[in-house]
Amino acid sequence: MKPLLQTLSTRAVGDTGKLLGTLGLFFMAWGTVAPISTLSWWVQSGNGLANQQPDLSQDATAPAPACYIVFLTGVGDVAAQELADGEAAFLDRLEAELPACVVVRDVFPYSAVSEDIGGQPLFSWLWQTSQENDDSAVDPAGIVLQMRNLWRVALSADGRYGQAYNRGTASTIVERMHDTHPVPKDLDDPFQLVLIGTSGGAQVALGAVEHLKAWLPAELTVISMGGVFDGRSGFDHARQVYHYHGSEDLVDNVGSIIFPSRWRWTWASSFNQARRADRYQAIPSGPHEHDGDRGYFGQNPIDDGNQTYLDITIDELLQLPLWEQLQ
Repeated sequence: MKPLLQTLSTRAVGDTGKLLGTLGLFFMAWGTVAPISTLSWWVQSGNGLANQQPDLSQDATAPAPACYIVFLTGVGDVAAQELADGEAAFLDRLEAELPACVVVRDVFPYSAVSEDIGGQPLFSWLWQTSQENDDSAVDPAGIVLQMRNLWRVALSADGRYGQAYNRGTASTIVERMHDTHPVPKDLDDPFQLVLIGTSGGAQVALGAVEHLKAWLPAELTVISMGGVFDGRSGFDHARQVYHYHGSEDLVDNVGSIIFPSRWRWTWASSFNQARRADRYQAIPSGPHEHDGDRGYFGQNPIDDGNQTYLDITIDELLQLPLWEQLQ
C-alpha cells in the first residue's frame, strides 16, 4: 500500500510541476510578445520619439479649471467604464469635496490607446467568460486578464519600450481631460494636474508624467494608493509624489523589492533623489489591504463601526497641502 501511495504522490507532484512549468513558459512567452501591440500602434500612428502634443481644439469660452484629477485604476479592472463600486464612490466623494477640480474617470491604463480589453479580439472571449463567471467562483479568465495587465505595467517600466507606451498613455490622458473639460493651452499660472493611480496604475501614471509636463501648462502631482512602481519613471518631472500604503497591504512592497532603482543604495536614482529632496513621501494610510472590501476604497465598516476603509482614505487624502491652493 505504501509504495502505491508514494507512486501516486510522485506522479501528482510531477504532473503539477509540469503544469506549473508550462504555465510559467506561457507567461514568459506572453511577456516577450507583449510590446508588439504597442510597437504596432506606434508605427501605425506615424509617431516618432519626439514629443508631439496631442491636437486639442481650444474653446475660448470655457473657463480654465484650477485642477484636474485623473484616476488610473488597478490591474484588477478590465475597462475604464467598469470601475469597482468603491472606486466610483471614491471619485464621487472627491468631486463633492473638491468642486474646483475636474475629475477624469475614463482612462484605461493597460492599453497605450486606452482600449478596453473587451474591445481587443485576442482577449474579448476571455473578458466575456470572466463577465459570465459567478462572483463566488474562482475566475481563471479573470486571473489571465490580470496577468495581461501586469505585463503592461512591466512594459511601462521597461527602459526599451516604455517610452512608446507611456507617450501613448499620456496622449490618451490629455484627450480624456479635454473631453471632460477643455484643456487650456496658454495660462499665466499653471493649473494643478493630479494623477491618482492604484496598484499598477501608479506606475503608468508616473510613466506618463514626463510627456504631460512637456505638453501642458501644469504642475503635476502623483498620488499612489498602494501602488507598485519603479524608481525611474516620473520622479524627475513630478512636483510631488505621495505613496499611501496600508498596514495590511502586502503588495505595495513588491516595487521596492523588484526594482533596483528603489533600493536605498542606488543613491543616484531618480526615486532616491526625490526622496532626499522630500519630493517623494510615503504615508501610512491605515489598516488597508491592497484591494477588496478592506482595501483603500473598501466600503465595509472598520471594527469600531464609525468609519469605512474608504472614509479613512478620503480623510488622509484631503490633508495633503496641495488642496490648500484651491480654496
